[in-house]
Amino acid sequence: MISNPNEPLTHRPLAGFYGRQFDLTGRTAVVTGGGRNIGLACAQALAEAGAKVVITGRSDSDTAERGRDELAHLGYDASVLKFDVTKADEVEKAAEIVADQFGGADILVCNSGAGLGRFPAEDLADEAWMQTLDLNLNGVFRCCRAFGRQMLTKKKGAIINIGSISGEIVNRPQFQSDYNVAKAGVHHLTKCLAAEWADRGVRVNAVAPTYIDKPGRWGKDDDSIFSTWMSSTPMNRQGEPHEIGSVVLFLASDASSLMTGAIVMADGGYTVW
Repeated sequence: MISNPNEPLTHRPLAGFYGRQFDLTGRTAVVTGGGRNIGLACAQALAEAGAKVVITGRSDSDTAERGRDELAHLGYDASVLKFDVTKADEVEKAAEIVADQFGGADILVCNSGAGLGRFPAEDLADEAWMQTLDLNLNGVFRCCRAFGRQMLTKKKGAIINIGSISGEIVNRPQFQSDYNVAKAGVHHLTKCLAAEWADRGVRVNAVAPTYIDKPGRWGKDDDSIFSTWMSSTPMNRQGEPHEIGSVVLFLASDASSLMTGAIVMADGGYTVW
């Protein structure tokens, strides 16, 4: 393994080099909203690669604990940390805890987010607009800022933000301008931070998933909606959480050492058409 992933190789790698690039042994990975669906898949992928995983969740939910228990059943240890990404003071306190207990974060996956409703723009209330942006965009910024400081101090680290195809296109047939704008903001924030922090050893990339098959998937049971989504997808299917976890593992590892500011489309071809 190369000693500094930011230094280019000047020779041909030795045998076994490429496989070792995915080894995350000794690194601490914080996964926000890591107790289920995409977040849990990311947590498992990073744990399998050897990282010490910290799953975060809100204090009013036991989702993080359930995710930890699922990983334990598979033979992987994970810690749980409770905080709300919409509250700056809680995010800062959580970062202090990670610094004290684990020596700071080496990997951050900003996964917390949700579509909070689907309304035509003319019916979208200010409160709903602000809530969507606060969770999906401001929360990502708060986490990147707090845990990014730790990486800048170490002069190394990898941040992976979970964006969406909604940050690149306007979804149909549903109306969700607030969510689309928030995810577009996540994509551009990713590029901004990548540009600011690249020469200080911190890489920032994003994954933009398509519709992911998960319990309670809105629209899946409505053929007028679901058929529109699938007819817009060359692969003619939804994604699976593990398919996003695999991309996150790549972006968290030294295998992607030349990548920063990238928005990786994991969309079954949705944005091609």
